[in-house]
Amino acid sequence: MNDKAIWGLIKAEEARQRDGLELIPSENYVSKDVLSAMGSVFTNKYSEGYPSFVGLDADDAEIAEKIMPSLRYYGGQENTNRVERLAIGRACRLFKADHANVQPHSGAQANNAVYFAWCEVGDTILGLDLGHGGHLTHGAPVTQSAKVYNFVRYKTTKNGDLDYDEIECLAKKHRPKIILVGFSAYPKVPDFAKVAKIGEKYGSLLMADMAHVAGLIAGGVHPNPFDFGFHVMTTTTHKTLRGPRGGLILSRGKVGNPLKKPEKTLENIPTLIDRAVFPGTQGGPLVHVIAAKAVAFREALQPEFKQYAKQIVKNAARLAEELKARGFQLVFGGTENHLILVDMVKSFGIDGKQFEAALDKIGLNLNANAIPNDTLPPFRPSGVRLGTPAITTRGLKEKDMVEIAEWMKLAFENREDDEKLEKLRLAVQAFSRRFPLPSDN
Repeated sequence: MNDKAIWGLIKAEEARQRDGLELIPSENYVSKDVLSAMGSVFTNKYSEGYPSFVGLDADDAEIAEKIMPSLRYYGGQENTNRVERLAIGRACRLFKADHANVQPHSGAQANNAVYFAWCEVGDTILGLDLGHGGHLTHGAPVTQSAKVYNFVRYKTTKNGDLDYDEIECLAKKHRPKIILVGFSAYPKVPDFAKVAKIGEKYGSLLMADMAHVAGLIAGGVHPNPFDFGFHVMTTTTHKTLRGPRGGLILSRGKVGNPLKKPEKTLENIPTLIDRAVFPGTQGGPLVHVIAAKAVAFREALQPEFKQYAKQIVKNAARLAEELKARGFQLVFGGTENHLILVDMVKSFGIDGKQFEAALDKIGLNLNANAIPNDTLPPFRPSGVRLGTPAITTRGLKEKDMVEIAEWMKLAFENREDDEKLEKLRLAVQAFSRRFPLPSDN
């Protein structure tokens, strides 16, 4: 690369990732194949529109092209069409969906497209409160979607379950167009069956934002919302799924021509979503990212991925046990998935940002995060959020969680002693170098 400044930063970031451990539960390391697809010549091609839509096996590109030409607005699309069909077909098989839209640039845009597909301005959407583990796009007042739609937010109970009684009361009162189950900081497994019964009773579209646990669903260690009657699932592709940064919308229903406006029925959800993504909320897709998504979906369809997903959960459970043994107070007492939420104020009398900064100094990365009913401000919340997807990709097992928990405790105890923190950083570095990045292989 001729740009020495950027090349230097790329190499510096490689070294940072290699010499430390990523504990942020929304981050991961991709394979060489995913990186190669991301950096391919598909970045040169603009592909506004869609490949053909008729119910075809998306892997059989030649037959698809003969039966129905692509619905693109530019020429030269024979390869982009095949890439997108491959990504769609693999995503559908992975998650047992009737249709997949692989074009969203992010999870936020995937969520906004679903809202746009099903709701009118001012319609009500029921979602999990941000302070109880939800996501910004689930109705936080600062977001664009909260200014367009009427979000009503439910919370969690003291034992950490979603408050299903509250969900039913709010659904009965507000008759929401969408009931949304999803989270960014929630360490338990939702009861999708309970929510599905509520949604059916009040005529709501059932939507699951599974950005954090999509890889666990693909790996068979987390329930699939489609098995309980949900209509739509959104996700990012870069967390537990180990793909490039981007979004994905999966749906059940009849796939139709996105150029023709269908009736707003549950059966037509796939087509309504396609129209909402393009031209509703986005322009042309990023074909190089879609190619990388297709690669990641293929990887997730392999038997090895199931073992990876199982190991994520095993590592998280062991890390939670080791942290509790060292005095860390875990929100809801532990974890049922990949994610751990710690109340640092109750644990050791410091806020989450202080602890995040101490761990950064030794090469362990997590993020400060609000906890339910947090009394501290968002930029200095009471908690921290950590998880095991990335370190599991590196090859760490349950026994290695002991070392990580001990380093975390020592980082707290020595947070004002730079000399001791430096010794810890060197220990973390030596340990981390035993576990190569996927791009090193």
